[in-house]
Amino acid sequence: MNLQLNDQLALVSASTKGIGLAIARSLAREGVRVILNGRSTASVDEAAARILADIPDAKLEKFPGDLSSAEDAQKLATAFPDVDILVNNLGIFDPKPFSEIPDAEWQRFFDVNVLSGVRLSRHYFDGMLKRNKGRIIFISSESALHIPAEMIHYGMTKTAQLAVARGLAELTTGTAVTVNCVLPGPTRSEGVEEFVDKLSGGQPFEAFEKEFFEKVRPTSLIKRFETVDEIANVVAFVCSPLASGMNGSAIRVEGGLVKAVA
Repeated sequence: MNLQLNDQLALVSASTKGIGLAIARSLAREGVRVILNGRSTASVDEAAARILADIPDAKLEKFPGDLSSAEDAQKLATAFPDVDILVNNLGIFDPKPFSEIPDAEWQRFFDVNVLSGVRLSRHYFDGMLKRNKGRIIFISSESALHIPAEMIHYGMTKTAQLAVARGLAELTTGTAVTVNCVLPGPTRSEGVEEFVDKLSGGQPFEAFEKEFFEKVRPTSLIKRFETVDEIANVVAFVCSPLASGMNGSAIRVEGGLVKAVA
């Protein structure tokens, strides 16, 4: 399918590995000029090399920097004053008992997972409205609706993203700009493999996966971790002109884990 994205400029925050890298690769495959972002020059260079190995004619830009930092976000906005597509993918998670999460950790999770996307959206939203063209996508999570008991602070930030995205979407009324959230389920990325190591007690991944979907996420219909490409394919579509009828939505790609019909 031709997603009609050729030559648009996209920023994917935290795009050096995992879901972010898969999204960047999917967009590059559609002819999008993609700004890769990670905390270090080395990580961004490595991500670019991985994409170019698959897509030799990929059009890539690079921005090493911490986009949870207001200073680095401003440097990015100066270097790239206009983008057509903004994918707010930057996020952190860490399983921790509620009683052991200090105030500073709640603040850090909010700053990285929510405020980074708010700040980048503020940089680019008005320009999109002026051009009457643009896509903003927040990579939220099924944890926004199914708050995980093992990391309540993470679930809080994912729910907050739904509120921010819906509020921004209300400001696009009557325009061709859209703002949506995509809600992945548990996905086998590098970060999740580290998460599994913490919770598994040394079990092989396959054994942990079976137990996880029996006991921790029993409502999953697919009973497995998703692949990063399964998420990226949906995000690429939501970025496209073909998804013009989707605005202010929480688009679930969570393997049927959330039981609610709506």
